[in-house]
Amino acid sequence: MTANGHQTYVYVGLAGEGDNLGQGGLLRWADADGWRSITSGLPQNPQVRALAVHPENPAIVYAGTQAGPYRSDDRGEHWEALGSSSEGSDVWSLAFGPGDPRTIFAGYEPCAIRRSDDGGETWHATNTDEVAFPHITGYMPPLAKRVIGIAVDPSDPQDAYAAIEVGGLLASRDGGETWRSITDGLYTDNHTVDLHGVQVNPSSRGLVYIIAQVAMFRSRDRGGHWEHVQIDEMFPGGSYCRGLTVAPNDPKVMYLAAGAGGGGAPAGTQEAGALFRTRDAGETWERVDIGETPPSRMFQVSIDRGAPSRVYCCSRDGHFYTSRDGGGSWTASRMPVETSRGRHVYPMACG
Repeated sequence: MTANGHQTYVYVGLAGEGDNLGQGGLLRWADADGWRSITSGLPQNPQVRALAVHPENPAIVYAGTQAGPYRSDDRGEHWEALGSSSEGSDVWSLAFGPGDPRTIFAGYEPCAIRRSDDGGETWHATNTDEVAFPHITGYMPPLAKRVIGIAVDPSDPQDAYAAIEVGGLLASRDGGETWRSITDGLYTDNHTVDLHGVQVNPSSRGLVYIIAQVAMFRSRDRGGHWEHVQIDEMFPGGSYCRGLTVAPNDPKVMYLAAGAGGGGAPAGTQEAGALFRTRDAGETWERVDIGETPPSRMFQVSIDRGAPSRVYCCSRDGHFYTSRDGGGSWTASRMPVETSRGRHVYPMACG
C-alpha cells in the first residue's frame, strides 16, 4: 500500500487451447491477502483472455471470456454477463475509448469488433466487411483470425487500431465504426503479421507500435509505413513479443514483455523471458534487470494508473514480478497455478 493509502489489485486471466480448453480461471492479487480465485458469476471453466480496469473507478473491472464480456463492480468479487450480440464467441481484447470510459471495444475470435457506448450494457457490431488479410496468412486453416489487441489514439479518438493474431493490423478512422487492413509490405513469412498487440504512444501524433511473433514494428504516420524496431539485447535465436504497455504518467516510458523462441527460432531453442524498457518513446531500449531469468516467455506488463511507480509483469507460466519504484528494483514470486502448453496466463491488468 502506498503512503496515501492506495491499494493495488492485480488481475490475471488463465485460459487454455486445444485439449486444455476447459482449464481456465481468474486470479486477483493484493498485498493484504495474496492470490485469490475470483470466478463467482463467470461461466463454468472460464477462459479469460482479456481484462480491463475502469480508468476512473478501479472497482469496476471487465473480463473477456468464451461466453462474451463480463463486468464486476466490486473488484472481481462478483461478475455479471453483459449484453452482446455474439454470445458464445471468445472475447480476446477489451479497450476503453479515451476521455469517455463508457465507450468500450471488444475484439473477438473469429474476427469481429463490437462497441458499447453505455459501459457494456448494450453492444453493436462494427463494420469489418472491408478487411482483407495478407495473402500469406491464408494458408493456415483452421486458425481463426482473432482480434488480440485494440488501441485508440488519445489525441484523436477517431483513430483506432486492432491487432489480428495471424492477420496483420486493422485501422478505423471513424471512431471504430468501420475497419480496414493497413499492413504494408511483401511477406514471405507469416510471423511478421502474427500480431500480439498494438499501442498508440501519445508522445507524438501518429506514433503506433505493433508487436509480432518475431519482432516489434513502429509507424510514425498512423500506420502508413512501418519500420523494424531493433533491440540489441533481444534473443539471438528468435524473439517472441507478447506484451507492450505505455506508462500512464509518462508516454516516453514503455515496457515490452518478450521471450526466446519466436517463430523464426531454430528448433530446440530454449525458452526464456525478459522485460525491456524505453525512456524515449521507443528510440532506444534496455533490458530491465528483474533479478532472474524466468524459464518461460514474459507475457504481460501492467502499470497501476493510480500509483504509476508500481509496475508488474508475469510470464506465461505464472512467474510474477513486482516493482514499487518504477522498475528500479523487483520482487519475484509465483502464482498458485499449474500451467502447460495449453493452459497458461493470458491477460493481466491492475488498478
